[in-house]
Amino acid sequence: MKNIKGATKQFLELKQKTCNESGREGSEVIAIGASKTQSVQSIRQAYEGGITNFGENYLQEAEEKISQLPSDITWHFIGAIQSKKSKKIARMFDWVHTIDRIEIAQLLNNARPEELGKLNVCVQVNLDREESKSGINLEEVDNFLLEIESLDNLTVRGLMVIPKPKDNERQRLSFKKIKNKFNELKKNYNELDTLSMGMSADYQEAIAEGSTMIRIGTNLFGPRQ
Repeated sequence: MKNIKGATKQFLELKQKTCNESGREGSEVIAIGASKTQSVQSIRQAYEGGITNFGENYLQEAEEKISQLPSDITWHFIGAIQSKKSKKIARMFDWVHTIDRIEIAQLLNNARPEELGKLNVCVQVNLDREESKSGINLEEVDNFLLEIESLDNLTVRGLMVIPKPKDNERQRLSFKKIKNKFNELKKNYNELDTLSMGMSADYQEAIAEGSTMIRIGTNLFGPRQ
């Protein structure tokens, strides 16, 4: 069995090294353990290795894990959102990274309990217009933010993207395009502070181009079975 605790510590050291090489503080980049299909035991090992943020794709799977794991974990929903599941997602998670429809934003807003405070959300951008991926087109982001900024129970924190895999240099250009849009948006939205971009294969390029949250699965848990 893979030593997940050891792999997590090793990865966090590599993340720190990447931040140093990019002239950034390690604290500027949060590593989210992408824990879809992982057992409670595996997630606990990654937690003991230093990860305190985890991302789940499926509500039913996440429910069981959240109830059994330490209460100081920050939970991120990073999967596609079905309307009928939005109420539970709004109550169970601290962050939602995959907002790409006004209707879903409204449902999450209406279901968020006041005592939990505002739900942190990111707008998902489909940078390469891939039919297999969710997200809005980059040029639609401005109007989308205008439509959801009035939702009182959500705090729009930034953008999330999963670019099509490319060679390192072209992947950096994809991330740079998102960062440029993010900087443009910040002129009108002071609360924007999050770029959720980069996974196990391209987190180094993402950090170099300004990512503040990377979603890491393989580097912690090993290849999916």
